[in-house]
Amino acid sequence: MIADRQNKRASVRALGCRLNQYEVTAIAERLVAAGYQVVPFGEPADLGVINTCTVTNEADAKSRNVIRRFIRANPRAVTVVVGCYSQVGASSVAEIPGVDYVIGNQDKMNLLEYIGEEKTDCPVVIRERIARDDFSLSINGDTPFEWRANLKVQDGCDFMCAFCIIPFARGRARSRAFGNLMEEARSLAVRGVREVVLTGVNVGTYQSEGHDFLAMVEALASIPDLARIRISSIEPTTISEELFPLMADPCHPLLPYLHLPLQAGCDRTLDAMKRKYKLDEVTAFIRKANDLVPNLCIGTDLMAGFPGENNDDFEQTCRTFLEQPFSYCHVFTFSERSGTPAARSDDQVPMEERRRRSDRLRVLSASRRHDFYEAQAGREAQILIEDPKNGCWPAYTENYVRVLLRSDRSDLANRLARVRLGRARPEYVEAELLEVFDHT
Repeated sequence: MIADRQNKRASVRALGCRLNQYEVTAIAERLVAAGYQVVPFGEPADLGVINTCTVTNEADAKSRNVIRRFIRANPRAVTVVVGCYSQVGASSVAEIPGVDYVIGNQDKMNLLEYIGEEKTDCPVVIRERIARDDFSLSINGDTPFEWRANLKVQDGCDFMCAFCIIPFARGRARSRAFGNLMEEARSLAVRGVREVVLTGVNVGTYQSEGHDFLAMVEALASIPDLARIRISSIEPTTISEELFPLMADPCHPLLPYLHLPLQAGCDRTLDAMKRKYKLDEVTAFIRKANDLVPNLCIGTDLMAGFPGENNDDFEQTCRTFLEQPFSYCHVFTFSERSGTPAARSDDQVPMEERRRRSDRLRVLSASRRHDFYEAQAGREAQILIEDPKNGCWPAYTENYVRVLLRSDRSDLANRLARVRLGRARPEYVEAELLEVFDHT
């Protein structure tokens, strides 16, 4: 263990998902509490912690690249590689010259219990089986303030989709202990955080201490000064329609935003992916949500070029996207992930065709997003204002419209405000400031 951490510099880096970002924040807080000075990644450091991603083979390659770059820049630093790639590819990580510790997902939050202050003669690998019990996290609140905070509520997944390695990297679905989750949420509100983003691998499966996802949201809504609750991404089969009235209520903190990762808009492809639903079930759910929640933003994920996807399947996915009230889609070009059934398929779509399909979906998404932005013109909306950039105040509305606000005021950061939405640009909507709400 490190005996003297005072005056030591540590840098941390998250690759991949929002959950990894949350965990890096938590790790940084523990490093600060232990006496480290946490510096931006890329600055000279005595300790480097890299929280890796392994969702695709390309993600593995990017993780290796970041690890090597850190070691080249800091050859004397203790290098600790944690996370999903460390869990499923520990031997590959350990082969990288200069790596000192390889720690899997079960133990990465407790890395200070394992690491020493000097470089090791050979990598120390700590990779235990991931527990299935509810988990708790210790958050100290010692990192720089953020106006919007990720709140980890869940980890792992039981769905075993054909393209996905995450159940092996993060284990089976488990929830954060309800009391521990509420403790952090209250702490964030006291620190001045106005919005929390509920984060996990499969958040809709939340179940802890008699609280399901809906009950957890209602409990969070009771916290004073926590003005906004946003769901990051949620599987359509796990979300209750009882959330719709909450989203529709302008006085309720739950925001009118849904990101549903469909992956495909064709039953044949969904079946090959081993997804948990049929298309008509999901589209009925989407239409009902759109009917019941005014100004709802609905986003989705679509994967292009999954093995066996033919032209008719792809055209069906495009039609589904256009026929449903989606506001945008995130497009992923299928990439083989070693160890998954999809990677072993003999019916791979040529990469050139995968990219062509991806490009088309991105064009459709850009057009749909612009239509969604244009439809907001003239509407009054509430925004949470971020730090100023280039003379403008960026913000997001309740329904996840990116806004740029011009104002001579200097006191708008982390303030809730009422605006009138105006001209739609490709990446944002212009807004006129109407009212700034007092801090509560």
